[in-house]
Amino acid sequence: MLRRQFLHGTGAMALALALPQQLRARTTLDFGTTRIDMLSDGHLVLPLDFLGVDQPPEQLDPILERHGLTGDVYEPPCNLVLLRDGDRTVLFDIGAGPDFMSTVGDLPDAMAALDLHPEDVTHLVITHAHPDHLWGLLDDFDEPLLPEAQILMGRAEWDYWMDPDTVDTIGAARQSFAVGAQRRLVEIEDQVQLFEDGAEILPGVQAVSTPGHTPGHMGFALRAGGQGLMVVGDALANPHLAFERPDWESSADQIPDMAATTRLQLLDRITAEDLLILGFHLPGGGIGRAEKQGEGRYVFTTEV
Repeated sequence: MLRRQFLHGTGAMALALALPQQLRARTTLDFGTTRIDMLSDGHLVLPLDFLGVDQPPEQLDPILERHGLTGDVYEPPCNLVLLRDGDRTVLFDIGAGPDFMSTVGDLPDAMAALDLHPEDVTHLVITHAHPDHLWGLLDDFDEPLLPEAQILMGRAEWDYWMDPDTVDTIGAARQSFAVGAQRRLVEIEDQVQLFEDGAEILPGVQAVSTPGHTPGHMGFALRAGGQGLMVVGDALANPHLAFERPDWESSADQIPDMAATTRLQLLDRITAEDLLILGFHLPGGGIGRAEKQGEGRYVFTTEV
């Protein structure tokens, strides 16, 4: 018996029944034949200064206080998009897996709550290769979590993380990111299909280049039931500074000035086209809208 089969046979049903409510995937959007669920991979626990914004306190503090960020710790959620349409089951990003942080890695539990097995996923689409989005590629036994899935990833992002020089050039703080990404990507290389900006990677799913957080970060524009949606990954990585002051640079981004330009362009498109946002680190399950408040100023709302 395969180890994965053993795990399914002995624990999946009991695990699904015992899951705390916050881990249960809930259907958030239904467009006839297309269904979108947001799956929780848990949440990160980070120092507040991880936001990495160097601005005068009189400008920065009021925004943080409005959003209840008055302590030293920031705990953003991790939301994964699951799209099911006919015979396609498409997952956007795969979470952190078992080796990153104890408060994340809950994707297998969230899938079990939907009676969804890893073998059921037909496609995995990657926004970028940071640990909380990619390290779940391998399970507890270092085997691919999604053995049947075709894995779709932007060519620029793939080339960056697979470049042997990246480990030495990314900087000490992110060196483990590069080592971890390369180790996992090598294991699933045979499943990967690369694409360029603007490609329709699947019917109704178009790649949108959103660089800056990482060099090859990708968003994805979706069409479902006449509604436009945008999977933003970490191009819009929080509901406060990224919306209210998208022009502010952050050291949380690998290329801060490029990331700020991307945020402004992306928010302009989202509001101009009235797109629903599917956000990895946004509240309310990650679904919401951007409302323009002035030139270069926006607010995130969970009212859809």
